[in-house]
Amino acid sequence: MKKWNVLWLMFLACTGQAQQIELSPRSKQSEKWAKTITESELKDHLYTYASDAFEGRETGTKGQKIAVEYLKAHYKSLNIAPAQANGDYEQDIELVLKKLPKGKLTINGQSMENGSGIMAYAAFEFSNTPVVYVGYGVNTPQHNDYQGVDVRGKIVLAKAGAPMLPALADGSTNDWAKQSEGLERKQKAAFEQGAVGFIYWDEAAFARLKRRFDYMKQNDSGRMSIKALESQASAMVYVDQATALMLHPSIVESAEATVLGSVEAGIKSEDLPIDSENVVAFIPGSEFPEQYVVISSHLDHVGVLADGSVNNGADDDGSGSVALLEIAEAFKLASDAGQGPRRSVVFLHVTGEEKGLLGSQYYTDVAPVFPLNKTIANLNIDMIGRIDPERKGDRNYVYLIGSDKLSTELHELSEAVNKKFMGIELDYTYNDENDPNRFYYRSDHYNFAKNNIPIIFYFNGTHEDYHKPSDTPDKINYDLLTNRTRLVFHTAWEVANRDKAIVADKAQ
Repeated sequence: MKKWNVLWLMFLACTGQAQQIELSPRSKQSEKWAKTITESELKDHLYTYASDAFEGRETGTKGQKIAVEYLKAHYKSLNIAPAQANGDYEQDIELVLKKLPKGKLTINGQSMENGSGIMAYAAFEFSNTPVVYVGYGVNTPQHNDYQGVDVRGKIVLAKAGAPMLPALADGSTNDWAKQSEGLERKQKAAFEQGAVGFIYWDEAAFARLKRRFDYMKQNDSGRMSIKALESQASAMVYVDQATALMLHPSIVESAEATVLGSVEAGIKSEDLPIDSENVVAFIPGSEFPEQYVVISSHLDHVGVLADGSVNNGADDDGSGSVALLEIAEAFKLASDAGQGPRRSVVFLHVTGEEKGLLGSQYYTDVAPVFPLNKTIANLNIDMIGRIDPERKGDRNYVYLIGSDKLSTELHELSEAVNKKFMGIELDYTYNDENDPNRFYYRSDHYNFAKNNIPIIFYFNGTHEDYHKPSDTPDKINYDLLTNRTRLVFHTAWEVANRDKAIVADKAQ
């Protein structure tokens, strides 16, 4: 991967396509304020934020509320304003905890228990409901699997992948699967066409989700969702290959729409309301106050084990949370000295990331505090305090994900800022479209990216303490946490202070 990147950059240089982006005249001011981000302050914050007193910060629990109060106290102490018009730092979110549902899906007289050949995470019922196979389930201006197909009142069956589409006019990628999340858009397309249920076959996803399903079953846990988004879209069923073939024997080789038989289903669960909160503060811009740069991290973690062990989440995402506090302080010190950002900078601590990116989804899909069409970038920080044991090379590195997905300018700016100020090795290993970990889709930046807002995801990779009580503050590399935090600050400073707003020239 790294070798390929080097060869590609050499090719661009030789063909004259490589461009040197020019940083804004105000970029030099950022060095003074970046120095206010210190190891000692990050360490002080993290030893508190990732302590047992915060009880693992699980969404909706006492520990998460303690975390919210800690974050609010920091912004109040710095006199950084709450972002919401009502004067509150908390953006209240109504969630629903759904216990793992139980029940059966019956196909051609053969019944399967939830978790065996099928997986559903929410309740629904079907009574002799017809199934329509729509191939990949793609619906775009270039290709529509629903053309001439009536799925109203029926269940849609779709499979993973996508057709190769004709090249776009600008010559950009014609692989629809690489331009979007895929499943989310397929599901949305089905319900927009009037479907009442969605059955999806993706063998790799089924195996991955089966591990999660089995864990939830063993621990009698549930799945959270946003109450405001609860709808028929909950009628989603994953199936394995054997079940997919039972529904449609030619599903492997065929992408042609086909009307199939009917299914019966009775999947039931118990629901429990959960209240949670995002924390949102901001510094208004001096010249372009209605253009917004959002810096985000998730405030939650995974709570306490049955034996009382606390999942402290020092790296995940205590490191990102305290980094954001220090970045906010640096911007405020600059602002107090008359060097505030030209664009508004939003400090967004989201809840429910560990439950499915819920806090960021609420912000983007339900109640944006600031208009998404005026939000020019999102810089997301999720785990920047450790070293990936699988990585070889300079320890002073950070993985960057998504910087080039939507904006050429943001990617070039990121590189130029790092070269001028930090000299960190920017590793794009997990930016690969074929990354099996799919990290691009697994943190809060994704909810901005799906709205065509340019993003950068800063990440150190996973490690042996990931989602374990052993992810503690004493294992953080505070020099690296400081360097990476300063890099995010420098980048945010540049985005906020350029003469022209960066643009999304690769919009999905």
